[in-house]
Amino acid sequence: MATPVSSLNAATITQTRAVERIIQGQATSDGAGVKLTRVLTRDLQHRLDPFLMLDNFGTDNPEDYIGGFPDHPHRGFETITYMIDGRMRHRDSGGNEGLLQNGGVQWMTAGRGLVHSELPEQEEGRMEGFQLWLNLPAKDKMCEPGYVDIQSSDIPELDLGQGVVARLIAGSSHGRAAAMQRDVTEPLYIDVHFDGEGEFAQTLPAAHNAFVYVYRGEVEVGGQTIGLHRMGILKNDPDADGVIIRSKGPARVLLIAGRPLNEPIAQHGPFVMNTQQELFQAVADYQAGKFA
Repeated sequence: MATPVSSLNAATITQTRAVERIIQGQATSDGAGVKLTRVLTRDLQHRLDPFLMLDNFGTDNPEDYIGGFPDHPHRGFETITYMIDGRMRHRDSGGNEGLLQNGGVQWMTAGRGLVHSELPEQEEGRMEGFQLWLNLPAKDKMCEPGYVDIQSSDIPELDLGQGVVARLIAGSSHGRAAAMQRDVTEPLYIDVHFDGEGEFAQTLPAAHNAFVYVYRGEVEVGGQTIGLHRMGILKNDPDADGVIIRSKGPARVLLIAGRPLNEPIAQHGPFVMNTQQELFQAVADYQAGKFA
């Protein structure tokens, strides 16, 4: 149930960030042939630090998702999987297991290393969602791995009136804390739903990198339209105190922002460290069976 927000708690933005550029994702496949769109690609990692990748998967054809993501390793960052439709079973080498369902989130901290799988628990119907990769600071890259499974009912929802509802996955909005908090990267992750014409305002620290991704309809930011399945990178403007997203019809959009780490990024597939030597060690540790 969405919580109504009084005007006293509403975000007041004196100047919205503008759109720096609009990105169209790249069609690709991953895992055992799962078809998806890679929205945040490697060439954008420094611009959108601390975020490393955003994938959007969505299909009604089981052949496009049924293979899932069999056992694969990770080290040095966090994965945030947000399921819009469908059921996905997670298992890992540390003995953890969970079921990700409609509207739920799994927040996995790979830390020093995990081998895990993500396999569909359905043979028909729609599967749709997102996976976001969030970098860990150098001091935390070798931390203990862990999971937080967040059911849809545990994600706070704000009813902002005029048919606008915000689901708060990470950070805070309009005086309300989201389901998850991180003290270094300070991620903001909000899923905004517009039933029709409406407006959503969100304060943003000037130094944070931010972007929006539209997965239903279209929206407008700073006078520029961001169309369906497009990502709008928001300008870093010291005079802007947030962002105002407007919609003229039904739409859904992710608003994602975070504090940049400003650290070197060394990546080899599912390993993200700070140096090449650390990558060599990650591969050696994985081959030696040292991941949890």
